[in-house]
Order: sequence, then structure tokens, then C-alpha cells
Amino acid sequence: MPSQELIKRLEETIENIPDFPIPGIQFKDISPIFLDPKLYEDVIADLVKFSKGKVDAVCGIESRGYLFGIAIAVALEVPFVLIRKSGKLPPPVISEKYDLEYGSAVIETREGQIKPGQRVLIHDDLLATGGTTEAAAKLVEKQGATVAQFSFLIGLKGLNGEEKLKKFNAEVYHILEY
Repeated sequence: MPSQELIKRLEETIENIPDFPIPGIQFKDISPIFLDPKLYEDVIADLVKFSKGKVDAVCGIESRGYLFGIAIAVALEVPFVLIRKSGKLPPPVISEKYDLEYGSAVIETREGQIKPGQRVLIHDDLLATGGTTEAAAKLVEKQGATVAQFSFLIGLKGLNGEEKLKKFNAEVYHILEY
């Protein structure tokens, strides 16, 4: 569980941008975190504490999942695996298609980078509806690994993302909740 001090510092740092990218959306701009190296370091320490000793690899979802995910993997001394949009990684790849509000999308990872039997943390900056994260978890399972944990900087209530992830029987963690 994050400290109240960390939560307060993040809430004072993250900027709320109304009506972006479309009217009615309250965008949470996390980029000011990267202007404060100590705050970034404290966020990583909190996320690492959640996963220490529980995972063998970290997968980050393109692209904001890389911002914290790589540092988490380095601190845990485990491999970091990229999960990217279709067509961004060289073959051979493993793919997973998922539905969006309008249409569908595909994410991929390089074949063989996730090992059978590994316990995997899937990290992204934000959990909303959970569609992309669910697809990432299916990619992990296709390779014989287990999703042990999901972590996020922010979890959005009311969009049922966490509910969608329950089928993986993995721990779910976020520092902030809106």
C-alpha cells in the first residue's frame, strides 16, 4: 500500500487536463513526475515493493508502460519484455487481437522472450477498461507463463478494468485511484 505522503506528492504533481483528447475526458498528465527525479525514484520503490520476490519478468505495455516498467525490472533484477502494437517488432512474434470501442487492435511480443513457467508482472501507467491489459495477459499465457501481478500508477474506478483482470487470479495494484 502506498504511503499517504507519496499519494499526496503525486496528486500535487499530476496535472488534470480537461477535455483532452476529446470533450468530457479528464486527462491525467503524468509527465511532470519525470521533472522530479526523487518523486520518480519513490514511485519506482513503491512499485518494486509490491513485486519483490514475486515475479521472474516484467512486461511493459507500449508505450507508457515502459516509463516505469523498465526501472521496475532493473530494480528487481529480472528481464523486461516489450509488448508493442502490431508491426513494431521483428519476427517471430506472438500476437493477440482485442476489441476497442470502435474496431479492434493487435499487440505483440517477440517469441521466446517470455519463458514457460515464468511468473510475470504486467505493468502499464493506467488501468481503465482493461482491454489492452487483458490482451497482454493472454500473450503471456500463450507462451506458457503465468501472470502473477498487474501494476499501474493509476487505476480508474467505474470502468471495470480490474473486474476484467480477475480471471487471471493475479494481484492488482495501483498507487492512485480516480
